[in-house]
Amino acid sequence: MRDDAVVAAQRSKPTPDEELMRILYREHAGPLFGFVLRLVAGDRHRAEDVVQETLLRAWRHADELAAADGSVRPWLVTVARRIVIDGHRSRQARPHETDPAPLESVPAADDTDRVLRLMTLSDALGDLTPAHRAALVETYFKGRTANEAAEVLGVPAGTVRSRVFYALRSLRLSLEERGVVP
Repeated sequence: MRDDAVVAAQRSKPTPDEELMRILYREHAGPLFGFVLRLVAGDRHRAEDVVQETLLRAWRHADELAAADGSVRPWLVTVARRIVIDGHRSRQARPHETDPAPLESVPAADDTDRVLRLMTLSDALGDLTPAHRAALVETYFKGRTANEAAEVLGVPAGTVRSRVFYALRSLRLSLEERGVVP
């Protein structure tokens, strides 16, 4: 029984490496976290990762740190800063990955939709009276003002405006009948 108690006591006693990590964490983790948090623009998760990586590197270089004079904090701050810089550079070098699913829903660049819209519009224009269709062609398709269209059509400008109004109303109904919803 006595041997088991001795073994248990030896297991609970931390190794020098474990003790070094506890001391480093206790003395430097808080200030280092605050410093890194400013470097990573307030991203707490990233700051925690950087502090953890910094302390891990300190543990790997424990012999060098033990031999150094003075505080290890300047070394820790330098390592943390370099980890942040390296992370930033690696994100800049490799483009951010995106989900390809939205790209699959984008239709291919062809003229099918445009041609179908033009065909539907041509059919709907065919439903208009010749006077209404002529007023729309002169104003909307040829880009003329009501006064210019009136000169071309040989009617008063007020008549052109009236025909355009009723032509658009009829065109809208005709397009709705074809399943085109404005």
